[in-house]
Amino acid sequence: MIINFSKTVVLSGVVLGSLMTTSMTSAYPIDGYAETGINRLEYYRLSDVGEIEGKVLYEGAKRSTDEIRPRLINVDGHSQLPEPDKSISARLSPLIPDQPESYSIALLDLSDPDAPAYAEHNGDYISNVGSVGKLLVAVALFSKLQEIYPDDVEMRRQILRDTMVTADEFVIKDHHKVRFWNTEKRELSHRALKVGDRGNLYEYLDWALSPSSNAAAAMVQRELLLLSHFGKAYPVSDEVAQSYLKDIAKAELGELFLDAMISPLQTAGIDTDKLRQGSFFTRTGKTRVPGTNSVGNSRELVKLLYLMEAGKLIDAFSSTELKRLMYLTERRIRYASHPNLNPHSIYFKSGSLYGCKPEEGFVCGKYQGNRMNILASVAIVESEEDGKSYHYLAVVQSNVLKVNSAVAHQTLAARIHKLVKSRH
Repeated sequence: MIINFSKTVVLSGVVLGSLMTTSMTSAYPIDGYAETGINRLEYYRLSDVGEIEGKVLYEGAKRSTDEIRPRLINVDGHSQLPEPDKSISARLSPLIPDQPESYSIALLDLSDPDAPAYAEHNGDYISNVGSVGKLLVAVALFSKLQEIYPDDVEMRRQILRDTMVTADEFVIKDHHKVRFWNTEKRELSHRALKVGDRGNLYEYLDWALSPSSNAAAAMVQRELLLLSHFGKAYPVSDEVAQSYLKDIAKAELGELFLDAMISPLQTAGIDTDKLRQGSFFTRTGKTRVPGTNSVGNSRELVKLLYLMEAGKLIDAFSSTELKRLMYLTERRIRYASHPNLNPHSIYFKSGSLYGCKPEEGFVCGKYQGNRMNILASVAIVESEEDGKSYHYLAVVQSNVLKVNSAVAHQTLAARIHKLVKSRH
């Protein structure tokens, strides 16, 4: 089933409540402040060691930066998805709490790295995956950095850390709040991004992937355009950037954007008819930069994660940094939120998209759309239990109308974990 979402969310005679949203989760290991300049990491580190009052982290959220690397990076023969195992695949549908026909699941068990096992339910299902697409924005940015500096990892890291980005009208409009930590005053604030806010490129990536800020994602997409045009001359001043974005033909800007977003996936062997992020994440971005529709497929998303774990999603540096940016270091929601998973390391991105139409007796509610009610999650889970190591990749998509499926995804996560353990 292909669901084609246009950029229009208000149709004649139909009222839609359409949001792309995800969790207020946080990513990247909390010892990463010095290396990345992501300010909120220092807040979490100080809180964790008891120097300030703050969030108590899950045990599975306390791994150090050096511990978080692709686990198959030195193992030959990985990244090609095996054929689905029919016996494991048959066990997935009974795990779904309700309406299995409305779900798609892809599961790759890497607990035995010499014998990866793949299973899927409704593997051909295609729909929009909401903010999971922000992961593809990060992939595009890292790919462009590798293209410009193929043999200079330190220059890539320097650009991510030292390039300061000032939010402009591309952040309009977004309600997702992000955390601002003043390292000198030791003050924490929590609000949506607004025009004039500054952070380095790493911080904007973190804001896009952790609290899932649409505004931050749009600014990363803007920087991707600038990087694509200016190459080694990037970063440029705000004045030069604004002049370029204002003067370039709109059609040319759209072509540049789609090439930067889609080409890296095609190079990696991803089917972009089934997985792509084709538009900006804010209204202003969509208005100023032409795009196309966005689609997602659980099988292609597992392929993407598998490439990351093999160190082949662009290259080893990019795979490592992308995995660190996905590492959950604060509140866990939806698929990642089951208490049984608290001790384990989870690398996660979630997205939702809902829309409503007039229906007698029905009141449109957040994440409970009656026209569409999409919830999607991608997760890498690593655990050590009873002397055994478990490592698997899971993608879940659902479109159960009128019901917030967060608890169903949570339940499914626990059952999938139990299934993986039962295999070993």
